[in-house]
Amino acid sequence: MFNETVTVSDRELAERLNQRLRDVVLMLRRAGADQPITSQQLSVLGSLENGPRRMTELAAEHGVRLPTMTAQINRLERDGLITRGRDGADARVVTAGLTRTGRDRLAEGRERRIGFLAERLAHLTDEERAAVAEALPALGKLFGKP
Repeated sequence: MFNETVTVSDRELAERLNQRLRDVVLMLRRAGADQPITSQQLSVLGSLENGPRRMTELAAEHGVRLPTMTAQINRLERDGLITRGRDGADARVVTAGLTRTGRDRLAEGRERRIGFLAERLAHLTDEERAAVAEALPALGKLFGKP
């Protein structure tokens, strides 16, 4: 058996990647559908893991408008998962930070996701798992992450 190299255009690759990313997002949403917080809320909590952030930064990172992020933060604050604060350099700036409960909920949600993904990965062959692992650095570069 010979190994034929197949080249695809950047556009075709982008279309295929887009579909697979959609599949991943939907799969993770379904996996967490019975959980107390949504995958979007979990993502916001993850953005606060390294300390309080400005609301405008959170909105930009999540690709939403400030009023949308404010509504999300309102729900998380209502549920005791975040607290609001003020920026030390500019008291007009509102920040959001994790509470202990928020940090615990983030860890629980992350563990559920990792467990779910590990279970799915266990169904792959060794070669398929190796291919996924080999793709991770390229995906990190594509998404602007080290």
